[in-house]
Amino acid sequence: MAFTCIRASSSSFTATRLLVSVFILGWASRTCSGFGSYGFDIHHRFSDPVKAILGSDELPEKGSAEYFAAMAHRDRLIRGRHLSSADGTTPLTFVYGNETYRIGAFGHLHYANVSVGTPSTSYLVALDTGSDLLWLPCDCSSCVHGVKLSNGDVVEFEIYSPNTSSTSKKVSCNSTYCEQPQHCASAASDCHYKIEYLSNDTSSTGVLVEDVLHLTTDDAKQKDVNARIGFGCGKEQTGIFLNGAAPNGLLGLGMDDVSVPSILARQGLASNSFSMCFGLDGSGRISFGDNGSLDQAETPFNLKNRSAYPTYNITITQIAIGESVTDLEFYAIFDSGTSFTYLNDPAYTQITENFNSALKNKRRSKDSSIPFEYCYDIRPNQTVNLTMKGGKQYSLLDPLVVIANEDGTTMFYCLGIVKSGDVNIIGQNFMTGYRVIFDRERMVLGWKESDCES
Repeated sequence: MAFTCIRASSSSFTATRLLVSVFILGWASRTCSGFGSYGFDIHHRFSDPVKAILGSDELPEKGSAEYFAAMAHRDRLIRGRHLSSADGTTPLTFVYGNETYRIGAFGHLHYANVSVGTPSTSYLVALDTGSDLLWLPCDCSSCVHGVKLSNGDVVEFEIYSPNTSSTSKKVSCNSTYCEQPQHCASAASDCHYKIEYLSNDTSSTGVLVEDVLHLTTDDAKQKDVNARIGFGCGKEQTGIFLNGAAPNGLLGLGMDDVSVPSILARQGLASNSFSMCFGLDGSGRISFGDNGSLDQAETPFNLKNRSAYPTYNITITQIAIGESVTDLEFYAIFDSGTSFTYLNDPAYTQITENFNSALKNKRRSKDSSIPFEYCYDIRPNQTVNLTMKGGKQYSLLDPLVVIANEDGTTMFYCLGIVKSGDVNIIGQNFMTGYRVIFDRERMVLGWKESDCES
């Protein structure tokens, strides 16, 4: 497979330093000469490092039925804001949904520390492949300043201020960072932004600023760099952001020109690609400038669907459950910010019923307290493979969700798919065990099995 290095012309921003410590990635990558690769730890909302900072009050026991119900509800609220119908007016809804869970207890799935400004200050930001802009709470009148833990301790968050950073600079309306200069009073005016989300009147409003983002390189032969980036100085957050959905800022990883990988590519610091790897223990890695390896499997992104869903959309052409193979073409979004996989018909029925009919195990009675319909007392031993456009297979390494009974001593097993009323989403549960490459230069999705550490 040939590989050509291309300097992308898109604009944008960010990378991340991290929550507890920085791990250097030793992956054999196809990073272009002259480009850097920057790797950082990422942590799940339920991992010990994140719970130590954001607290664990109101979080159900991990692995319990309440946990899976709450996370499915969280998916519906968080992802619904930008996975709407094509006309942008109707939020995505799923068949299952218990609206008694508070979104503040869960928020986004993955977090990292970004180091910004001079002197450098760290911010615990949520990572989001479904949005684009990086914004930080900034001289804000409405934002989260800290969280109170169950033991009474208070964890204070950093609040960015351009006045306290010697490298900060305002973004005027004639800057390339300003996407809607027609709304400005003059070319020298501050460039304002407002991002409105579909869920619960949630938004972030403020002005754009420039400052340095401190990046640690994966390559011992290259020096660490300070990248000048544009980002949102979020003066007012509303809705679920005030309840902890993104308590100390949000880092977008989407395809737009203002996303993290785009700015790094435009500045020649990294190729316009990044990878995410998810471990079974709730930790993982993100590496900007990672084009993957020559032996990875790949499938192209669906560019024609970007107007409706400007996300990492791919085509699945075939489903194989054990020995049963069915040709079925449908679109799906790879979204690392969604806990589980959501499919609508006919894909949902095709996979779940074929999975069930191939088993000798007796299916459990449907339980309305959990989001999964196909559950078993004995662990199913059945393979599930998806064939992507281009012919490469994506094997589900562990399609099952293990749920503890109320007594905590016995388990049952569910196929980790929830029925969707609209968009098909390949969530994190079907990415676990893979290093997933979001290559925006060649417009392909790549994948290869990985333990996320070696």
